[in-house]
Amino acid sequence: PSFILLPQDNHIVHSPQVLQDNRSSALHGWGILGWYGEPDSTPPVSQGPPVGGQGHCILQPPSSTHRALTQAGHLTHSLHPPVSLCLALSPVSVSVSSPCFSPQRSSLTGGGGGEPDQSRCIASLNSPSAGSGSLPLAEVPAVRATESQSESSPHLARTGRGSVSAEQTMRRKEKRLLQVAGLLIAALLFLPNVGLWSLYRDRVFENSPELVEGAAGLPGIQGLNIRPRKEIHLGPNGARRIDWHDYEAIRRDAARAGNGEQGKPFPLTDADRVDQAYRENGFNIYVSDRISLNRSVADIRHPNCKQKLYLEKLPNTSIIIPFHNEGWSSLLRTVHSVLNRSPPELVAEVILVDDFSDKEHLKTSLEEYMVRLPKVRILRTKKREGLIRTRLLGASMAKGEVITFLDSHCEANVNWLPPLLDRIAQNRKTIVCPMIDVIDHDNFGYETQAGDAMRGAFDWEMYYKRIPIPPEIQREDPSEPFESPVMAGGLFAVEKKWFWELGGYDTGLEIWGGEQYEISFKVWMCGGRMEDIPCSRVGHIYRKYVPYKVPGGVSLARNLKRVAEVWMDEYAEYIYQRRPEYRHLSAGDMTAQKELRNNLNCKNFKWFMTEVAWDLPKHYPPVEPPAAAWGELRNVGSGMCVESKHSASGSPVRMETCLKGRGEAGWSHGQVFTFGWREDIRVGDPLHTKKVCFDAISHNSPVTLYDCHGMKGNQLWRYRKDKSIYHPISNSCMDCSTADKRVFMNSCDSTSATQQWVFEKTNSTILEQFNRNN
Repeated sequence: PSFILLPQDNHIVHSPQVLQDNRSSALHGWGILGWYGEPDSTPPVSQGPPVGGQGHCILQPPSSTHRALTQAGHLTHSLHPPVSLCLALSPVSVSVSSPCFSPQRSSLTGGGGGEPDQSRCIASLNSPSAGSGSLPLAEVPAVRATESQSESSPHLARTGRGSVSAEQTMRRKEKRLLQVAGLLIAALLFLPNVGLWSLYRDRVFENSPELVEGAAGLPGIQGLNIRPRKEIHLGPNGARRIDWHDYEAIRRDAARAGNGEQGKPFPLTDADRVDQAYRENGFNIYVSDRISLNRSVADIRHPNCKQKLYLEKLPNTSIIIPFHNEGWSSLLRTVHSVLNRSPPELVAEVILVDDFSDKEHLKTSLEEYMVRLPKVRILRTKKREGLIRTRLLGASMAKGEVITFLDSHCEANVNWLPPLLDRIAQNRKTIVCPMIDVIDHDNFGYETQAGDAMRGAFDWEMYYKRIPIPPEIQREDPSEPFESPVMAGGLFAVEKKWFWELGGYDTGLEIWGGEQYEISFKVWMCGGRMEDIPCSRVGHIYRKYVPYKVPGGVSLARNLKRVAEVWMDEYAEYIYQRRPEYRHLSAGDMTAQKELRNNLNCKNFKWFMTEVAWDLPKHYPPVEPPAAAWGELRNVGSGMCVESKHSASGSPVRMETCLKGRGEAGWSHGQVFTFGWREDIRVGDPLHTKKVCFDAISHNSPVTLYDCHGMKGNQLWRYRKDKSIYHPISNSCMDCSTADKRVFMNSCDSTSATQQWVFEKTNSTILEQFNRNN
């Protein structure tokens, strides 16, 4: 048959044809001429068998909301009956009158958007010439659309004598069954993560020696035990667990090479180290701009992490990244690393919250760039709000079940997200923190922090500290999560409902500082818990310095006092003893926060110190034990005193003329030191020591000032009875040179006067105790 009118049928058989409009612009190949009908309209029928090979098909024009079905070779829209279709099954020429179609808008020419006038369109169809080999229209039998319609449909156009035989109908059904069977076989063989090809590919990957030794000079992937992604394992409690690793992404990262790839340091030149490179960001933006936004980082997780399985059903998360005048490349690298190394189904969205940046690259350019990343959206504050309220804005707009906070200069490591979400899925009141690795602010090398897995803590001046995991809670598997009293601050995940049940952040905290203590004390004391997750790792750039000013003269001291007054009870007094200036500082109205604590039935701070941070006083006692020696440190041989100058970390200590005066001026000068209970030597008197300590690396190395870590090692000293200051780790003694005023390590010589030192004041009982214990 040349024409079939098919009402109420979703199954169309295509045949070759030529469609040509009144401008002779032809569309060759497979095609359909027809419209969606109105929901309750009756499709027209043909005007009967054409005479002499001539005929026409009258089509009811649709409303403006419908579209012509003229796709080449297949339908892309679902057909909603009743539908009136005029289908050409042999070569024909179709002429469409111009009131029905315009050349610019006609769907027949492939535009897909043509709309006819609200009048009946008449398509005059002329049969081809006699030489074309087609049958005359009058000789073509009619075809019914389906068996069910053959008797019931009044709209079926009968253009010939009789109907399709049962045999023809069976052949069509058999053909369709064969097509379906073919598709199922192809799916079984080739579909990703399902088909036999996927199993074969993973087996080859698992057994390939190239992945251990490295192929073609590329670094290998060590210790991977490849499992199909969706292989289900039942845990001890019947929970369904899977391997969330993206091995395809791991392969791609392992193959990357270039500056900064695999987290290696960028090779710096003198031109790269100029002050201008650091001025706007506090890290070297020149280097950042020359490293790929998709750069690879080394997988430095514990080997056990590569074998871990996590719950099959995990909550999704909104990842909130606040920023203020962030560098272009560092911000984009943060976003790309998160998207590249996170399972897509676990990331509901990435929210960038702009805290009133004034850099041009963070305005229209950023908006245009993020259009290509559909999961990323940008929120902007209308004035400078600070880190705390900017995070709160992002959290208030989050759609995910979990909120994950990151800083704007981070890089996520392999499979970082499932370990965090798994712990929250098991206990919704758990706040989880990744292990924070260090991205060097100079060369962008990626490495672990010193000591790696350690508990978060604080001293009684409210400086954040890290302390060793005590043996009492250490696990046989070091890759397992562990409890931490205090978070570092910027990187953590929390269930959204639980975050708001805790009241979010205290909105009375200004700009930044103290918020990590507030959320940490609150979650522990009010019924939750906090864990660090060794198998989740995120690199972070620790700035060389803060590149912007805090507006409005807001001080960190106000925030710290506010946290102490709301949460620390009588323990706040230990802070005021060390920071007397905090005692009379105004911390604003704290009524709402104290009511929140009462409403949540939170425990007191003494419970926190005895049950959660019970090991903290061993490292940072609330009441400082007495010092062994303090005051001026004079050299017997030269008669000169040790001088710390400006007490800058990394600077060497030197010999200078001793101060003649005593009293307050002398005690506040850089010639006062304390040999305290930690057996390190700090700048300052016992009640006001600074956070820099004497440090030496090896025999003959200079004695320098370095940030105190309280972990002994290079900062451990002994003040012996022969007045020598002994350094156990280098097995040498502190010496000096009068000529160039240097202080350095040297082989111990009890007869050398330049190796004899006298502290202004000593506590002989404590000194004897130190020497007896060692």
